[in-house]
Amino acid sequence: MTDIRRSVLWVVFSMSLLLLWDAWQKHQGHPSLFSPAPAKPAATVAAPPASGVPAATAALNTGVPAASTQAAATPAAGAVPAPVQAPAGEQFVVTTDLVKATFSSQGGSLIQVELLRHKDDSPAAAPMKVLETGRGYAAQSGLVGVSGVPTHLTPMTLVSSERELKDGAPQLNLRFESEPAGGLKLVKTYTFERGSYAIKVRHEVQNLSDAAVAPQLYLQLQRDGSLMSQGSQMMGTHTFTGPTIYHDQIKYTKIEFKDLDKKAFDGERRAQDGWVAMVQHYFVAGWLRTAAGDREFFAQKLGGTPFYTVGMLLPLPVAAGGSAVADDLLFVGPQEERVLAELAPGFDLVKDYGIFHVIAKPLFWLLDKIHDLVKNWGWSIVILVLLLKIAFYGLNASAYRSMAQMKKINPRIMEMRERLKDKPQQMQQEMMRIYKEEKVNPLGSCLPMLLQIPFFIALYWVLLSSVEMRHAPWVGWITDLSAMDPWYVLPVLLTLSSLLQVWLQPAPPDPMQAKLMWMMPLMFSVLFFFFPAGLVLYWLTNNLLSIAQQWMINKQLGVQH
Repeated sequence: MTDIRRSVLWVVFSMSLLLLWDAWQKHQGHPSLFSPAPAKPAATVAAPPASGVPAATAALNTGVPAASTQAAATPAAGAVPAPVQAPAGEQFVVTTDLVKATFSSQGGSLIQVELLRHKDDSPAAAPMKVLETGRGYAAQSGLVGVSGVPTHLTPMTLVSSERELKDGAPQLNLRFESEPAGGLKLVKTYTFERGSYAIKVRHEVQNLSDAAVAPQLYLQLQRDGSLMSQGSQMMGTHTFTGPTIYHDQIKYTKIEFKDLDKKAFDGERRAQDGWVAMVQHYFVAGWLRTAAGDREFFAQKLGGTPFYTVGMLLPLPVAAGGSAVADDLLFVGPQEERVLAELAPGFDLVKDYGIFHVIAKPLFWLLDKIHDLVKNWGWSIVILVLLLKIAFYGLNASAYRSMAQMKKINPRIMEMRERLKDKPQQMQQEMMRIYKEEKVNPLGSCLPMLLQIPFFIALYWVLLSSVEMRHAPWVGWITDLSAMDPWYVLPVLLTLSSLLQVWLQPAPPDPMQAKLMWMMPLMFSVLFFFFPAGLVLYWLTNNLLSIAQQWMINKQLGVQH
């Protein structure tokens, strides 16, 4: 029974580490151990199609579906061409306390955002770019449904002069206006507020004709299919990267780039609420509308290009000679869970915790509360482990007591096995008699280890996903808890602590299995050399507290080491 117990535990633990290793490989861009490597996106950008194509084709090429059958059947005089990687038009740069944002006069689109308080992983430690011109990653908007109306490729004029958020000023406004097109004039106003990554965007449509019209406003995000790696240069860490859609009927839905290579998103597209986003490791860009109302969602690959879009269509009817206004939020920034949860229902789900979300989310909540007190994420991890050990103290004590009793009777078991080695049936009966006589449960130490594995994996995802850990220092040489220990001090200490734990546990009666018990910590410690320092710190702290508790119980029971 003891042999089976140990084998099962090591298989479970081994598979857990193997799956974590495989996740790192896939997020790094390497092929999975269990599936072939995904195809890389094309390196070239298709040329724009000729003008004058039907609206349905033009809409497909820009990621905006045709607004109606009538519109699709009518040739558009100003059909929208496929986007090119380098945006045309004049560029305007504005700077706030948090971002440096670049706009293009072509459609008044936001084509680049640099986060001034988050550095990239290049040697120069430049500001982190979320939207980026070099990747064709941009936030775009425009009108469809009426022939010739302004789109995100329509030239627009900047009519405001503000370019920098002044000291003490609460906000900065940027206003773009189009020339009348299709009888409509489109005005875009971006409002940056101090201390916020959420940009207020107002679209105003002025109807200069004498007939009511019913265009649709589209809000979309465009980007290429690269992973945009961030993290350790040797062992990058990535969660889900790609388009996401959220509304009340499908909740949070992630859409893989490889799926869009085959066909456009064909899930439930119409709803009364929801938002769209492009998610990457640690950061997100999203179009948010919190007010209820009709909307249609779309996501697809732009035909003949390496670009993908996700967005939503919103009705914006305008009376003859009148105007209509739509207010939305454009968030471009880090996945700070508290902030995301306040912006829109479900928006905090872009922070990817994997399959252990139900454990990881409260773990991060507790970790965040601890950090509010100690102001250091490393010490917060140590305190979190201490609290978990207190919570499981009784359960662990029972398990360690069982292990101590097993270690105490181990000499009797070894002597009996040697004496009855040629009588396996009698050996098994005698072993069970000893267990019963000494009131020892050979499976008594299984449960605590099995319980810790989900917490281990959940905290792995917390550290993997939390931008708060990115570039967060602990002490001395640990300057980034989301990256591996540069001097391997923590992995070495973890290996030594694991070996000490093996020494404190009862040795398996089988000599071969006893050797394996000593080899396994050495074999798996290799993986920990590449894990984030925060995760290794968690496991090391857990080991040390476990060792202290086991040592104390062994002393109480008079077990000799």
